Amino acid sequence: MLSKALVIGAYQKKAEELAKLPDLDLTVVVPPGWREGRIFIPLERSHLQGYRLVEERLAFNGHFHFHFYPGLRRRLSECRPELVHVDEEPYNLATLQALLLARRAGARTLFFSWQNLYRRYPFPFRLVERACYALADAAIAGSEGACEVLRRKGFAKPIAIIPQFGVDPDLFSPQPWAEQRPFTIGYLGRLVPAKGLDTLLEAAAGLEGDFRLRLVGSGEYRSQLEEKAARLGLTARVQFVPSVPSAEVPAQLHQLDVLVLPSLTTERWKEQFGRVLVEAMACEVAVVGSDSGEIPHVIGEAGVVFPEGKVHDLRVALQRLADDVAWRRRLAQAGRQRVLERYTQARVAEQTYEVYQSLLS
Repeated sequence: MLSKALVIGAYQKKAEELAKLPDLDLTVVVPPGWREGRIFIPLERSHLQGYRLVEERLAFNGHFHFHFYPGLRRRLSECRPELVHVDEEPYNLATLQALLLARRAGARTLFFSWQNLYRRYPFPFRLVERACYALADAAIAGSEGACEVLRRKGFAKPIAIIPQFGVDPDLFSPQPWAEQRPFTIGYLGRLVPAKGLDTLLEAAAGLEGDFRLRLVGSGEYRSQLEEKAARLGLTARVQFVPSVPSAEVPAQLHQLDVLVLPSLTTERWKEQFGRVLVEAMACEVAVVGSDSGEIPHVIGEAGVVFPEGKVHDLRVALQRLADDVAWRRRLAQAGRQRVLERYTQARVAEQTYEVYQSLLS
């Protein structure tokens, strides 16, 4: 498996779960870290049992479309894989590189895609995408929307719909309910306009009773959000917390009564999954999400979905969750159960393993 996403320690749990399954000898190739804008995310080594985690130098680190692995041919010669799982979008150079090398080595191949907007890419990316479609034996789509895009673009080979990663239900687990704190609404993620945080602030401004709002994350939009909170008279109720490492996310979620993901669809983006939703659900925190992209499919009947950008609808949902504790607890418990059935790392690993078996049979 080739995956820059697996530099994140918490995500490596999926590799551990895969390695537990029968007749699977797993090697995961990762870079020493990944650059997101000005932020460098170094490789964490958190879940390493049962498989090999191998570092490989990355050229053009931080360039989403152009990065590649200069030493990958040597790695594949050492591993002699029967199957190569490229955990990358099909319009990236690293995907094309890995698929070409894997086919030359006689291995079966698949790639992963989150892309849930139909877009025609400029040269040379459309040629890279077309070549990857021809080289791959199958694909994994992270959502129904991503599967629809692949089909619309002409990928006629098998597609499995599986989230890229699940959650560890032992790490993301419930804590005793806090009865004494004010009703606490939270958000964890990037502070950017597309995440709909203006909608959340405006909805919170009209709530009755004692409440607090915790916004955990970093981004260029923080100063505008702080100014908006001040204009709405929310300064004393809103706390901004910088981004935390993945291992600290459960502790942040345990401070919440409800997690909100109010994403807004744009011309270039709509919510591809909303991982923080399943993390909160696993912790038995009630969730509210907009109807952007995959959010309604993730939440199902185990939370509240509101029309994106609709301040009144979000405010009504939050007010009811604040006032009706029994309903809030029922939703929180239903969320945990939904995660155990669909979104654990073990379940994602099992579904991925089934794809491997089908390709090798």
